[in-house]
Amino acid sequence: MFAKLTCSPPLGQTTTVPSDDPTVKFTVLIESSSQKEWQVALWSNYENKEKWSSSSLQPISEGLSLTSIKGKTNNNVYRQWYSLQLLDAPKHGAPVSFTITFRASNDEPWKWANEQFSTADGHIIYQSADKLQDSLDHYISGLPTELQIHKETSETPDTLLWSLTGPAKAAAGKKSGYTKVTLGKPKNFARWFSVVRLWSPWIAPRQGKNNFAPDKEGILAAFEREDGSHLVVLAISGVDDVLTTLHHDGAGSVVVDSRNDSEHEGISRLVVSVGKSLESAMAATMYYARRLVLKYEDASGQLAAEEKALMLDYKPEWLQNWYDGIAYCTWNGLGQNLHEDKIFEALDSLQKNEINISNLIIDDNWQSLSKEGGDQFENAWMEFEATKNGFPRGLKAAVDDIRSKHKQIKHIAVWHALFGYWGGIASTGKITKEYKTVEVCKRDGVSGGKMLAVAKEDVDRFYRDFYEFLRSAGIDSVKTDAQFFVDELDCADDRRDLIRAYQDAWSISQLRHFSGKAISCMSQVPQIIFHSQLPSNKPRILLRNSDDFFPEVPASHPWHIFCNAHNSVFTQYLNILPDWDMFQTSHEWASFHAAARCVSGGPIYITDIPGQHDVDLIRQMTGNTPRGDTVILRTHTVGKSTNTYNSYDDAALLKVSTYVGMARSGVSILGVFNCTQQPIAELIGINQFPGAEQGTYIIRNHTTGQVSSPTSFKSNDAYVHMELPQRGWEILSAFPLHTFTLEHRHDATGPANISVAPLGVVGKMAGAAAIVNSDSYVDRETGRLRVWTSLKVLGTYGLYISDLKQRSIEKDFMGVLFGRPIPAHCVSVSKDDENVLEIDTARAWKETDSKAGWSNEVAVEVVIR
Repeated sequence: MFAKLTCSPPLGQTTTVPSDDPTVKFTVLIESSSQKEWQVALWSNYENKEKWSSSSLQPISEGLSLTSIKGKTNNNVYRQWYSLQLLDAPKHGAPVSFTITFRASNDEPWKWANEQFSTADGHIIYQSADKLQDSLDHYISGLPTELQIHKETSETPDTLLWSLTGPAKAAAGKKSGYTKVTLGKPKNFARWFSVVRLWSPWIAPRQGKNNFAPDKEGILAAFEREDGSHLVVLAISGVDDVLTTLHHDGAGSVVVDSRNDSEHEGISRLVVSVGKSLESAMAATMYYARRLVLKYEDASGQLAAEEKALMLDYKPEWLQNWYDGIAYCTWNGLGQNLHEDKIFEALDSLQKNEINISNLIIDDNWQSLSKEGGDQFENAWMEFEATKNGFPRGLKAAVDDIRSKHKQIKHIAVWHALFGYWGGIASTGKITKEYKTVEVCKRDGVSGGKMLAVAKEDVDRFYRDFYEFLRSAGIDSVKTDAQFFVDELDCADDRRDLIRAYQDAWSISQLRHFSGKAISCMSQVPQIIFHSQLPSNKPRILLRNSDDFFPEVPASHPWHIFCNAHNSVFTQYLNILPDWDMFQTSHEWASFHAAARCVSGGPIYITDIPGQHDVDLIRQMTGNTPRGDTVILRTHTVGKSTNTYNSYDDAALLKVSTYVGMARSGVSILGVFNCTQQPIAELIGINQFPGAEQGTYIIRNHTTGQVSSPTSFKSNDAYVHMELPQRGWEILSAFPLHTFTLEHRHDATGPANISVAPLGVVGKMAGAAAIVNSDSYVDRETGRLRVWTSLKVLGTYGLYISDLKQRSIEKDFMGVLFGRPIPAHCVSVSKDDENVLEIDTARAWKETDSKAGWSNEVAVEVVIR
């Protein structure tokens, strides 16, 4: 007899319980080949932190609405549910550790879950109801005297905030000044999270328990304390000429490292916050940093320059196609030997497969270079015009052909490095003759060595002329890469001359010439993050959120998703949309990547090899508007990990949360990914959906279309049993229910009480993101329920209706599309769930000969009596 056990809260993970409701509900699902009733017990140190004891879990009666959603159901497997509630926080006030034991009868020995399934104990941190302590040394021991500590006013409720400043040694000649200070040791924490510099261009997450010891220098460090509060330390850079990062001393203390490029003594800056939640504590530090940076930029004149660019040259545009149009990038799909014919072939292949991209990104190797091949770091840029080897007729002729043959393409971008190219500016090219250049030295490493760069005096004119050339060639957007080169500069004088000069010149030029249609890449550098990406005084740009997509490296794919989800915990506070990089739809990890992009809140790019497309997968990510545009269904908030402190090595599912609609009344979405090397099973309840704390919800999964029973945060009695193999994924959406009482009419057949939930466009990974607006109300004159929904795209509109099977579609329903009756054969009950009504709006649109007017939305109304 075999048995599998799944527990909520999960074994092997840490769960934090809020102080306003300390109840912990243990739910255990046992799947076995026997119908015997199991005995199940909770073992924990709940009663006594020094001694473990057991409590029995009781079988759950059939009256409770517990459901299980899995891809495939084995009829020979029996499922039994057990439950136990701990109503109060433990009297000892310490975190609780627990595991589960079970057996099939009194005659059998107890089996320990952690031994049977090779899992660690679970842990519960009870958040204290006590007020936060108004003293930083309550949270950090050994604070240094050389740092000035000032209490600050926090913009985030229920948080405390301090600014810390200290001297940063001045540079001497070409050598920067370096200063190291030990901040101290965070007290009484259970686990930590840090945003570190993976290497110069990229950030990445690191996590640990007890001892703080990240392997890289960090920008941010967060600590979950044993009382459930969170301590956050943020190192601020980009103010003056000081770079500040965080490290450790090997004994658990936080160490502050500063590099000052100025000839004068500088200031090292930290901001520290404490909050009841990680989200509030992080927000407090980031909001303070933004205020500080904006104040500095106002004094330096940068804000005035950007405002002038916005007022005089910026052309407000409808950015739906730029943000939401699916894009094709040439990099992986076409390779590095780029030629205009390869681009034409790729676009023809996409068009043949009815993949209507809106944006084209012409990536690296279109430029005129000194060597045309070989090591890219030894190659330098010659002139603005494209290489004659790949674009013999010039860039403009190629772009003109693209726009004339593929009219659905709205935007065409080209790639370039911040300094021009990987090897800088060629010494013998046209650019050198036109602009003043300076030889700079980069520190040892992949990109180390000397190169020519446009000098500070000419960088503004250089960017103005370059972008005017691109516009004249029909280019209306850019992907600006290798921005980390500003931090690779080795000499202090080059750094203070060029780090801000290049950022400011690029920022103003992309606003003036491309109205914010820009992708910032390899730019997760502290000085760029705080100086250019944190201020919110200009339109958002797209920002590459992690290291590259590497199609040929199998181990990179789960890490890529994990890294992006955790990076977004930090980058959500920047004035950007996160770009999780391109991917290939014909790849073995394609659906894994596609699902992640759909919950990222950012753009979607594909880089398919011509002829190698998964059209069905692309259709799950996109939809067609009434005007014929193909758009992605982008969620309204940035997708980020819900379990920030879980490490990559933990045996846990990665959950990425995002949201559609207004706060507390919209749809909460969880992308669930197995990034581990083993199958993982978890029970997911409504309490794991951020933003669904109020009201009643149903949970729907994308791959099977199954819908759970109604549930709420308080009852949390409808679980999704998620069992994912390696490389497995799922997207769950929690839809709020709207409940009404209909008047009885003599010819009505359905029940009077009804609950409904518009599901958006089903069959799409983020189908809820198709909902633009929705309204449900009972018409006072007719007593009928009207459910009106405005959709972003045509497709199969889904509407959850409680007790749909008790109603007559012919007698109780009427559907209207743009004021015209929907043909009866376009309406049906879903094959996946008997409570979901489906309307084929694409077919109805075509058959009713509807035309797109001023609106680019699909207005659907369902009348129910």
